[in-house]
Amino acid sequence: MTTIASGTDTLTRDALAVLQPGFTGTSAPSWLLRRLGEGLASVGLFGRNIATPAQVAALTAQLRAERDDVLVAIDEEGGDVTRLEVRTGSSFPGNHALGAVDDTALTEAVAHELGRRLAACGVNLNWAPSADINSNVDNPVIGVRSFGADTSLVARHTAAYVSGLQSAGVAACTKHFPGHGDTAVDSHHAMPRIDAELSVLESRELVPFRAAIEAGTRAVMSAHILVPALDPVHPATLSRRILTGLLREELGYDGLIVTDGMEMQAISATYGIERGSVLAIAAGADAICVGGGLSDEPTVLRLRDALVAAVRSGDLPEERLADAASRVRALAAWTASTTRSASAPSTPSSTPSSAGSAVGSGAGAEAGSHASTDVGLVAARRALTVTRGAHFAPVTEAPYVAALTPVANIAVGDETPWGVAAELRRLLPGTETGSFTGERAGAEALAAAGSRRVVAVVRDAHRHTWMAEALDILLAARPDTVVVEMGVPQSPPRGALHIATHGAARVCGLAAAEAVAGA
Repeated sequence: MTTIASGTDTLTRDALAVLQPGFTGTSAPSWLLRRLGEGLASVGLFGRNIATPAQVAALTAQLRAERDDVLVAIDEEGGDVTRLEVRTGSSFPGNHALGAVDDTALTEAVAHELGRRLAACGVNLNWAPSADINSNVDNPVIGVRSFGADTSLVARHTAAYVSGLQSAGVAACTKHFPGHGDTAVDSHHAMPRIDAELSVLESRELVPFRAAIEAGTRAVMSAHILVPALDPVHPATLSRRILTGLLREELGYDGLIVTDGMEMQAISATYGIERGSVLAIAAGADAICVGGGLSDEPTVLRLRDALVAAVRSGDLPEERLADAASRVRALAAWTASTTRSASAPSTPSSTPSSAGSAVGSGAGAEAGSHASTDVGLVAARRALTVTRGAHFAPVTEAPYVAALTPVANIAVGDETPWGVAAELRRLLPGTETGSFTGERAGAEALAAAGSRRVVAVVRDAHRHTWMAEALDILLAARPDTVVVEMGVPQSPPRGALHIATHGAARVCGLAAAEAVAGA
């Protein structure tokens, strides 16, 4: 049983219990262990904390030696957003690829296997899946993190993902409530605003969250977005109308409500993290996520003290803080009771069916039983959309891979590799590569390629004018260029061979490389 340090009063324990902080390093610092002994109930892991699965398992064991029911959370969406495989790229395609296949049994199987691997490392809360509908094609922060732009598709795959993840004993945290898909601003940088009518929100944004709740999601993450039709003053994370009135009372959700990272500029630059945290708990949130950027003991103490001071001043009802802390502990108890050995055989409620055919005509028309095949690679192959153009010719010799590289999405990070070059080198030894950006990208890529066949790799080409112009230059000079789109495909297929992977996970790059090389 967990033993709370003597001398820690109930109010302070509750204030610590609602925090989900991060830290630096690949082992737990002494201050973190000390705070776990005083009532801290959750810890968040980020890419900086990850080296190997064995190291993560040792880290989580270290945490549980101090508090056996600690919630260990991670932002492991698979696809572009991976923490467990931050240095290699994910073994699982992300939501958009799974939506492209549209086989809910496959989505459930992928989520189950991802959850099994997390559980084997001692992680029991995953800040996933994203239930956002990518209704704005220019969305800079969601994109391939969404299952797609169709409401019913996103809803059924969100439910399948929740079921698969939780069948492995890992709590799902469905995000970003009430829906971050119709935004043109990244809440890491500023406050996004959605001006949709209430009727649109009810028939579009809220539908996947209803499905997640029905599927039993154990947690829901709020979005730092302003939605005037729901609350004209407060962003969702700080809105009692949205978190309590809508999510709790209207949708009937009774699980844990977690905030998105409080150091994100949408909150920190407008309210500050201390005041923002107090307002979030008062509005109905139960857990404060902080640590993506601020990851030290002073931050934890500042937030703890701000919550305690708010209760003592009357700005935060003590019973609200106590209720939030009890919900954190209740989820911790659930994860403790449902943890399974990673080596124990277990399967989700359904298995991927052979009815789900491959999308397009690429190298991924694999269906049927996945018992002897890696489910992530199977899904990535099935997600490919492959289109042959008028100048198609097989790539039989080592090409030049021109990666047209945009600025990394903060949620994705710039440390995770992407593309097809590494995989193509294995299939076509001698493949060379270069990274290009800006208005001269096309000319520079042509010069670097020389006489080699060009494989142009892009990511959301429709959102970057310079990228589209670079493709124009490459295709005009070299009509036999192969184009690999690893973001959301919007423009008509271009190139001698056009491959849409619907995401930039490592397995998506492998599937695309196989298609390029004709494997």
